[in-house]
Amino acid sequence: MYIYQYSHWPHFHWDQNRLINTLADLRHKQGRLIGQMAGLGFSLRAEAMLQTLTLEVLKTSEIEGEILDQDQVRSSIAKRLGIETFGLVPVDRDVDGVVEMLLDATQQYDKPLTKDRLFDWHAALFPTGRSGMFKIMVGDWRNGNAGPMQVISGPLGKERVHFQAPDASVLDHEMQAFLDWFNSEIALDPVVKAGIAHLWFVTIHPFDDGNGRIARTIADMQLARADRSAQRFYSMSAQIRKERNAYYDALEKTQRGDLDITNWLEWFLGCLDRALSATDEILSSVLLKARYWEWLSTKTLSERQRMMINKLLDGFDGKLTTSKWAKIAKCSQDTALRDIHNLIEQGVLIKDESGGRSTSYLLMTIA
Repeated sequence: MYIYQYSHWPHFHWDQNRLINTLADLRHKQGRLIGQMAGLGFSLRAEAMLQTLTLEVLKTSEIEGEILDQDQVRSSIAKRLGIETFGLVPVDRDVDGVVEMLLDATQQYDKPLTKDRLFDWHAALFPTGRSGMFKIMVGDWRNGNAGPMQVISGPLGKERVHFQAPDASVLDHEMQAFLDWFNSEIALDPVVKAGIAHLWFVTIHPFDDGNGRIARTIADMQLARADRSAQRFYSMSAQIRKERNAYYDALEKTQRGDLDITNWLEWFLGCLDRALSATDEILSSVLLKARYWEWLSTKTLSERQRMMINKLLDGFDGKLTTSKWAKIAKCSQDTALRDIHNLIEQGVLIKDESGGRSTSYLLMTIA
């Protein structure tokens, strides 16, 4: 029996006493984070937000097994928020779609969530009308023509059904009830409301595909409401990605349980608490980057060199070689070598002494 088959669905209940301490810790961390960010200059806050939103888009897709290009995600977000950054790149439509959905949810968190808004998000996620090789219903609820909506894992012939969603015939009624609740002003902690919204939406599973990403986006929207801010400095999806197995396990157990959702809320709030703690890494990265650019302001750099240094500061994948420089900067190997030697002469780059088949380079460490 699934949770939505109980007669009192969707009247969830939970043990508030088991959540009190975690909620208190969350509120303390949220307040401290807002205070830390308020102490930064505008450009540093913008960089922290850009890093956080980039991480959120990358990881919510990665949870579903879809790997997006980090540079494209960062470029799409920067362009839409008017954040100046180096090395903007052309962006694929599917990347833009995920970014559009997240920014609409978090930058306009105070607007009502409606059926048409959800349809717009879904259409943005699937601009070709297909999920992989399969044509799906886009910008509308699933119609049930393909049979029951099931969450399945395992090889063909040995599939395991983790969950079967409500029948398509009840979706209009179920989603209207959800939207009325989500848009209402009720006496409920807004962070707890984010956890309930995530669970409720993904249990209805109203679309042919993309339900998990949209559920996490709805939670992000509610968390922005909880923070009363469009500025995002922590990524729930990044933490969920780290705990993906526990995430799916918590969902499955709750969806197969009764209407007591205490265990789900404990997991959700604990995950959010750990996401807030992980923000220290983003803040440290932003401050380090700021110190580097302050130091680099005394150097003579071309636009191409600035772009490549920024890529190194953002976390370069693998080792930097002349050929990689040439490929990324779209220049000849001779030009790349001159750029690199110039930076070595200025004390910005050093040779990597660890060896290897080709010479590689590292950023100079600063105090």
